Amino acid sequence: MEKSKTRIYRILSGMNQLKWNLTLKGIGVGVLAGLLSIFYRMGIEHGVDTSIQIYAYLKTHPLLLLPWLALITGVGFLLNWMIKHEPMASGSGIPQVKGVVLFGLKMKWKSILAVRFAGGILCSFFGLSLGREGPSIQIGAAAGQAAAERCGRHGTLEDDYLITGGAAAGLSAAFSAPLSGIVFALEEIHRSFSPLILISATAASLTADFLSKNFFGLRPVLDFTDVPVLPIPYYGWLLPLGIVSGLIGSLLNRTLLDFQKLYTKLPAPVRPCAALLIALPCGLFLPLTLGGGRDLIRLSESTQLGLGMLFIYLIVKLLFTGASFGSGVPGGIFFPILTVGALSGSIVGCAASGMGLPPQYISDFAVCAMAGALAASVKAPVTSILLTAEMSGSLVHLLPVAACAFVALLVSDMLKIEPIYDSLLDRYLEKSGNSSPHPEQGGLIEFPVEYGSTAANHTVKEVKWPQGLLIVGLRRGTKELIPNGKTRILPGDYLVILSSETQERNIREQVRCLCRTAQD
Repeated sequence: MEKSKTRIYRILSGMNQLKWNLTLKGIGVGVLAGLLSIFYRMGIEHGVDTSIQIYAYLKTHPLLLLPWLALITGVGFLLNWMIKHEPMASGSGIPQVKGVVLFGLKMKWKSILAVRFAGGILCSFFGLSLGREGPSIQIGAAAGQAAAERCGRHGTLEDDYLITGGAAAGLSAAFSAPLSGIVFALEEIHRSFSPLILISATAASLTADFLSKNFFGLRPVLDFTDVPVLPIPYYGWLLPLGIVSGLIGSLLNRTLLDFQKLYTKLPAPVRPCAALLIALPCGLFLPLTLGGGRDLIRLSESTQLGLGMLFIYLIVKLLFTGASFGSGVPGGIFFPILTVGALSGSIVGCAASGMGLPPQYISDFAVCAMAGALAASVKAPVTSILLTAEMSGSLVHLLPVAACAFVALLVSDMLKIEPIYDSLLDRYLEKSGNSSPHPEQGGLIEFPVEYGSTAANHTVKEVKWPQGLLIVGLRRGTKELIPNGKTRILPGDYLVILSSETQERNIREQVRCLCRTAQD
């Protein structure tokens, strides 16, 4: 008991110094996470480029298809063994990171890094329709946890901060978009604002971006600087464009979840084999659908594809992404979502050009629909808008992009579509028995109190707290308080809570509900 008290008082008394410690450690995490994400990005890009060449060769040498089918079988069983060895490294990686930060799930960072690198790069050589951004976020988070363990901070408040900083660094390095990495950490991973989270995420994200630009140059992953500015008279088209991108984002969510459910009817070793087999006709006849879809986005923006081909690519990419991701192999959906959005935007743009829209603005529709589809699917509109702005290299497209994103988000909400990463996290928790490994000791957790939440503007004793917790501290601005039953909790306060050993995840979830606004 005395040991626990000593640990509590040490943390509370060092809150002012913690931000500077987090800044320095965030830089270190940014270096580690950035380098790992850069190497992963290079491996994935090389793998996808190689897969295009392989399928082109197979198309002219059909006798090699039989050995290729044998290779598919062997690799499929190998991928299944990897997933079985480390289930947390399957799929996107973002739901798993959210589970670690929000619900106290445990990551084995060594095995996660091994499976992510080996499995992800292996899948890229077969051209599966998967992105590198989600895995990069988990790679960054694993780097953050490794840094926390090496610094002797594992199991403390700093643990979550460094994991979040690593996740931000992973997205920053993957997209060369540091601001998007920071906002994504706040909007999607934590779903709340905290100055300490902001400090660690900013330090790590900017550091990773600096390293990324030294490897890949100053140009973003998708450079939209040549996209013309959409004139005000054509802003009326943003309404139907937002509706279409919202429908596409919602449809993509349903497709991903339905394919995931469909694969459960197959034996586990067969699932990766099925995905690799589906990639074969796509690679032979529609090679642009391979990988995340970077080249497909560029073609959709350049209006080089006709309306018929855009429809074909949209349907195939949508189904191919569902078939690839649903198998459970290591790989993300971030980039494929952007690709599907760009295709749908180009289709709307082509239709609008037949009704008076100058063809040069079709590329604007593609860019706006990317943000719309991402906002509708992930339910992270600020990240979607900011990411598109960073990829465009300027803020001139900010208004139409934001308008399209919020219309798409409205459509998704009206259809009662759950955020894709929340749905995937729920399924992961259900599959793993709806429980996380029991922590060795009770954890210290920090929760921001939001305006309009159940806990806001009430005294400590008036709030119905879950059993098994102790409120050991309250931060209000620069002040650190030891609360009692009569202490009034105000919006913007940060509660420091000591949780029970056996109920940490449930306590996290219940307290988060008490501290968040009711509409969330």
